[in-house]
Amino acid sequence: MAARIPSVTAPYPPDVAPILRRMMPAGEEPIALFRTYARNRSLTEALHSWGSYQLSRQLSLALRDREIVIDRTCALCGCEYEWSVHVARFAPRAGLTAAQISSLTHGAGEDACWTTERDRVLIEATDALHTHHDIDDALWERLAAECNPEQLLDLLMLCGWYHAISFTACATRLPLEPGSPRFVTFSAPACPTP
Repeated sequence: MAARIPSVTAPYPPDVAPILRRMMPAGEEPIALFRTYARNRSLTEALHSWGSYQLSRQLSLALRDREIVIDRTCALCGCEYEWSVHVARFAPRAGLTAAQISSLTHGAGEDACWTTERDRVLIEATDALHTHHDIDDALWERLAAECNPEQLLDLLMLCGWYHAISFTACATRLPLEPGSPRFVTFSAPACPTP
């Protein structure tokens, strides 16, 4: 299916090229999501600022925490595009195993591959935000035992941010990046529930 909003292509317009260069590591071509946002220069500038924070060391959540929340959010939203970008680029650095990626995509926080309370509660909080747009008191207590207030605020905003990214990628029908993993790549074996 063709993208509903065609991405800009090289050579990039002079007012957009510098923004796209800043959005990617040196020497890498901008991904389709960024090239789609580039259709609206002001939006692209604003998104770059916020997205840079979400993926930086300024974020109070560790890389593993961040990727658990992002991968789970994108999977719940059915956003294979953004999920695949993060699984390919960040999952190995975050120490996520194939079983854990499968669980984030198709399983649950109580799957046996999750051995720490922190990982489990991050998944459950992400699920609650996605499903109920809230976190009940019992889950909040568990989450607050694992995360300080700064981390809690970052987690809430990170989850919301990746809902917005997922809405864009899904609604515009962005094609997957070349060579990207697919949801079905991690469909089995899911780690069993104990």
